[in-house]
Amino acid sequence: MATTDMGTVRFTATLARHRAAPAAAAPGATVRAVLDAALADDPLLRAYVLDDQGRVRRHVNIFVDGAMIADRVRLSDAVGAASEIYVLQALSGG
Repeated sequence: MATTDMGTVRFTATLARHRAAPAAAAPGATVRAVLDAALADDPLLRAYVLDDQGRVRRHVNIFVDGAMIADRVRLSDAVGAASEIYVLQALSGG
């Protein structure tokens, strides 16, 4: 019997202060698949993370198991069984 890999998407506390963003487990082998499933029922949160082209917004960084994703356009980075995906606000300053 095959098992379905599930990634867990977690959002920073900073984001949670402005918008309810509980952790969500979702199936998928890529960041795109997991995010699409995790954000399917929350278009406002999806719009915060992804632009209208489906790319990661400039003010957002995404990490999978502690490593920043390489593909911010197609979100093709691999997600393994039980991967942790963190969505963070990008920091800037000077």
